[in-house]
Amino acid sequence: MVAPRVYEAMAKPVVGHLDPFFFQVNEEIRAGLQQVFGTQNPFTLALSGTGSAGMEAAVTNFVEPGSKFLVFANGYFCDRLTEMGIRQEANVVRIEKPWGQKVSDEEAAEAIHREKPQVVAFVHGETSTGVSNPGHAIAKAAREVDALTIADCVTSLGTMPINLDAVGLDIAYSCTQKGMSCPPGLAPITCSPRAMDRLRARKSPQRTWYLDLKLLSEYYDGAHRYHHTAPISMFYALREGIALILDEGVEARFERHRQNAAKLTAGLEAMGLEMLVPAENRMWALHTPKVPAGVSDLEVRKKLMERHGIEILGGFGPLAGQVFRIGLMGEGSQSAHVDMLLGALKEAL
Repeated sequence: MVAPRVYEAMAKPVVGHLDPFFFQVNEEIRAGLQQVFGTQNPFTLALSGTGSAGMEAAVTNFVEPGSKFLVFANGYFCDRLTEMGIRQEANVVRIEKPWGQKVSDEEAAEAIHREKPQVVAFVHGETSTGVSNPGHAIAKAAREVDALTIADCVTSLGTMPINLDAVGLDIAYSCTQKGMSCPPGLAPITCSPRAMDRLRARKSPQRTWYLDLKLLSEYYDGAHRYHHTAPISMFYALREGIALILDEGVEARFERHRQNAAKLTAGLEAMGLEMLVPAENRMWALHTPKVPAGVSDLEVRKKLMERHGIEILGGFGPLAGQVFRIGLMGEGSQSAHVDMLLGALKEAL
């Protein structure tokens, strides 16, 4: 759900993409994203493009042809990371876990020390399963073999702590339409000074122009050298979305998501539904109760939409027809919304 204040912000007059006011807006966005990501990285900005543009920017800038790219694979978006690595002609190594399960700290450390990759990628909050992968052991082992880490924070940014600097992650990206309560269209991204040093030392030619972070740094920082026409209204939206988070307080926002997640799962379990993901591995923004035996997830979802105007999604890939996927994030993470959903879902079931 998009916050009303964000809609209002998008109605402000549009300025040019080289106007000093635009770069002022960008600096406010940078400072706010640093707080939400939990980082002091100077290179923190919003790319013009959706969350998948953030993913592709991370992979194309830091994964070189012939390099070893290790992906911890336990859901759909790990598969997308893998595909992007293959297109970069990297040596992609996948550490497989069943969808809904998390790689253990021991498995992560052992795989990284065995493979010694140049880049390691994982999904911090897997939207296809509801699994949270905080990444402490991954980041620690990656540093020990001098590898960079990429974290997909598309569903976790603004909904739960990422603590990028404290964990030791190098590159993280997200989107605007989930925890940030904005329309889709921008991809927040942050890169550590270590990652940027590695990028500047890159020997192989960059295969992307639009997502070349070195070119983008020249646009957003320093000389403000023209690169592309930024979608100004989307930047207004993100600035307001961040302002809402800071007004609430970053920690208070995370706690709201935690409490509403706990309320929802307690209500689902009281209805007799079993959760796919163990409590200690669950995200606070995306929940995956199992579809009861003999129940059609399509029919339940259809009833929710037709009778109540509530949209939830089903599983896909190996979880097709087996789980519901319930988003409870940003502006939508409200106690009253949990009550409304639980009552409507009980009726539909």
